Amino acid sequence: MKKNGLIIAIDGPAAVGKSTMGKLIARELDFLYIDTGAIYRAITWKVLKN
Repeated sequence: MKKNGLIIAIDGPAAVGKSTMGKLIARELDFLYIDTGAIYRAITWKVLKN
């Protein structure tokens, strides 16, 4: 991964291709893709489980 300090955030309504575009952009630019939705769901699951 290149470390140039650039962060790209993609926002929008459900089912418009945010994850698809994010993954494509990350691959093209050799950036790390972080699925914040998955992180949010994991934290929510952990909180609800306890």
